[in-house]
Amino acid sequence: MNGFFLVVPLIFIRFLLLYLLDKKSLKRAASIPSRFAEQKVMYWAYQISTILLIFYPFFLEVKGTSTWFWGLGLYGIGVVLCFISTFNFAKPTENGINLKGLYRISRNPMYVAYFVYFLGCVLLTQSLPLLIILAVFQVSTHWLILAEEDWCREQYGDVYVQYMKKVRRYM
Repeated sequence: MNGFFLVVPLIFIRFLLLYLLDKKSLKRAASIPSRFAEQKVMYWAYQISTILLIFYPFFLEVKGTSTWFWGLGLYGIGVVLCFISTFNFAKPTENGINLKGLYRISRNPMYVAYFVYFLGCVLLTQSLPLLIILAVFQVSTHWLILAEEDWCREQYGDVYVQYMKKVRRYM
């Protein structure tokens, strides 16, 4: 099976579903605050690695190896987490902070979902380049999350600081 089919659910969930749920949320998901030079470098590393994660699997084949079971499991969990976190993201509270669903467990469930999803893709395709791209994605994502947290502290003040104390950055 061509790796293209691995990416179809992500494209549907991340773009089409989010658009259908709330057009403003699609725009909100695309806005990443980066004010410092290292954040801008990581922003571009994030953008490039995201594009590669989406398009590189088009050139890969799913392989029936010993990691197939684990890959399929992680992939499936990633799809479910992407769906739930996207649905939760589209429905923030009145003040704009997401406090429902997976956002009660993790401040960044969409990023966690993407990692699990693409790790499943790596195991299903047995692709070392895809693993390297995923590693770049994760490192750059962490830096962007730090920038987002700074922005949220400025935007929402003590409400967000209290949220940070209650809920982990990841899971």
